[in-house]
Amino acid sequence: MAHLSFTEADHGRIAEAIRKAEATTTGEIYAVFARTSDAYVFVPATIALALSLIAALLAALFAPLAGLAISGLALVTSQLAATLLLLVLFAVVPSLRMAFVPRAVAEDRAHRMALTQFFAHNIHATVGRTGILVFVSEAEHYAEIVADAEIAAKVPQEAWDAIVADLIAAARENRLAEGYVQAVRAAGAILTAHFPGDRANPNEISDRLVEI
Repeated sequence: MAHLSFTEADHGRIAEAIRKAEATTTGEIYAVFARTSDAYVFVPATIALALSLIAALLAALFAPLAGLAISGLALVTSQLAATLLLLVLFAVVPSLRMAFVPRAVAEDRAHRMALTQFFAHNIHATVGRTGILVFVSEAEHYAEIVADAEIAAKVPQEAWDAIVADLIAAARENRLAEGYVQAVRAAGAILTAHFPGDRANPNEISDRLVEI
């Protein structure tokens, strides 16, 4: 997945898609894009320490066979230097850091971030409990639609999963803005079918994409 970005025009298209989708439903749609859902400090640090320990062990085992004398101080110093170098690499190259994060851990962190954003933006506080969050986290290659209670009671998860699959595919093809637009339209159609609009149809949540 290429590094994803949004232009001002992209934000405008997504906001307009949300407004149009909400015009025919009492549901509310909110969109969030996260660069990453966690700093993942523990995993890279563990990997860096493990690799440096392995390197030190190999040096201690094979240096004598090669006729090289390595002092304990030199071994410890090189181990610390290797650990610091790896930590710096993990810090400045996110894709390298993520390569060592187990998929289950990445998905868990991204899901937690989606829930955090759902509540942070008061999507759970709409009058009819009919808000949804369209969420993408770039580092984890993760997308999710979080639906409030009333929607979850009527719309099967499979309906959202199909939209999410298309959204992830769009991200992989570096057309995430269009992916968001299509996801919002599809979600709007589902919400309209189950929660059609009425005369009193206030806009309870701002119509925009938030980048974090």
